[in-house]
Amino acid sequence: MQIKMVLISSCFWLSFAAHSQSVDPHANAARLFQTSARCIGCHSSLTGPDGTDVSIGTLWRASMMANSARDPYWHAAVRREITDHPQAQAAIEDKCSTCHMPMAHVTAAAAGGQSQVFANIASMQANPAGHPAADGVSCAVCHQIEPDNFGTEESFTGGFLIDTATPAEQRVIYGPHEVDAGRQGVMRSASGFVPESTNHLAESGLCATCHTLYTHALDEQGREVGELAEQVPYLEWLASDFRETRSCQDCHMPVVTEDTPISSVLGQPRPNFSQHVFRGGNAFMLTILNKYRGQLGVVALPQEFELTIRRTREFLATETAAIAIDSLRRSGNGLSFAIDVRNLAGHKLPTAYPSRRVWLHVSVTDASGDIVFESGAVRADGSIVGNSNDADPLDHEPHYEVIRQADQVQIYEPILFDSQGRVTTGLLFGVAYGKDNRLLPAGFDKRSVDDDIAVAGSALTDGDFIAGGDRVRYELTIDSDEGLTVSAELLYQSIGYRWAENLAGYSSAETDRFVGFYRETIEGSADRLAADSVTID
Repeated sequence: MQIKMVLISSCFWLSFAAHSQSVDPHANAARLFQTSARCIGCHSSLTGPDGTDVSIGTLWRASMMANSARDPYWHAAVRREITDHPQAQAAIEDKCSTCHMPMAHVTAAAAGGQSQVFANIASMQANPAGHPAADGVSCAVCHQIEPDNFGTEESFTGGFLIDTATPAEQRVIYGPHEVDAGRQGVMRSASGFVPESTNHLAESGLCATCHTLYTHALDEQGREVGELAEQVPYLEWLASDFRETRSCQDCHMPVVTEDTPISSVLGQPRPNFSQHVFRGGNAFMLTILNKYRGQLGVVALPQEFELTIRRTREFLATETAAIAIDSLRRSGNGLSFAIDVRNLAGHKLPTAYPSRRVWLHVSVTDASGDIVFESGAVRADGSIVGNSNDADPLDHEPHYEVIRQADQVQIYEPILFDSQGRVTTGLLFGVAYGKDNRLLPAGFDKRSVDDDIAVAGSALTDGDFIAGGDRVRYELTIDSDEGLTVSAELLYQSIGYRWAENLAGYSSAETDRFVGFYRETIEGSADRLAADSVTID
């Protein structure tokens, strides 16, 4: 069955002409939520058995979850969509705030109005820590989500359920541990919530409510022309072997191996303490948030960001992929070999937002160390040598089974097509993927999966592009009599060159600011996921 989006309240794509009431994000916010400042005092200063800092509050506030509303790339992307589709501005801002500014959005919806992205951003500047929008995906959001619709179509695209009817004095906050009456009193006094034990916070369906996102494409006149599964890692996970063994939280919120207190106030050791580090693949954006912290109103301390960035890069380098050079042969001036690429993740690699890409950088050097062949080198501006899409926004690099020359690069990526079959980075112009050869997880059957997670382009017919990875062959002509060394590395960018540079054509404060941040930060930011090297005489 092909999964389709169910349009939820404040309907994003059918309310273009609606003129809804604007709601102050502070109105009634305290009745439904509290900002993280109420939680951090007790849930920080925590140390694991090995001495590692596992403080819930400080790890969270240096994560992308905490900074979802401060993300300058998101600001620029929303401004671009509004510029492209001005008649849909109210609906775009309301829907885009659902998961990036969830407390402000839910509060506005409960009052019968719509949330506004840029009005909230302006208000955040005066109150960067206490504004409900500024707090991003905060403690009181995830820990209030009800499990009733997990895994259903209705839960996707920000369809999470929060009880907005219960009076403030009776509101509960969910957690995995039983809490005695004394500690319940302490927590209620500090936060206004009564803790209730439940296991649903460990279910992948919780993450899926925001990380399964469908958009409806619009043409230049604002007419709906298609639907796009913009990012669906949960559905990819369901189609993998990981659905039986590991949840989203197992990978992205690693568990402390020994019993550890979860509170610095009257805390008692608890088993299966999930660290709130939210390991992901966006070290680049974390770097920007830290580097431009003053302009973005960042609250986390520089050393907290540095720790998160280091852990993110360690995660990427050890638990996402592996590569191996195989079948290396030399005959006269001919050199052939294969590179096996394995996806270790429980979803496609890369996954989620379509700006992400992974590619093979392969070089052959002679005994003197001189490069005699190279494919996939990255320039200082973040572009990839030989990549057709970086050179021309209307072109794209195909999927390869065999690479024979330097201007051919194996890039694992999604390429969006608009309703006219043109390459685009405009989300609301995108109707389909003209290319989707992102590496498949183990257990993924590319022939039988739903259209929403299907392989697109020539990778579909590549017999070596299978569940768990890909095999790429290189058949080269090398004019050298010396011994040769073949080196390969799998590189990753969370924001590909074209996805940033296409924003330069928009004249706005948000797009200009992000393009400046990108250009000043991108050099050397490609993350290495795996590497191998072999020498032949």
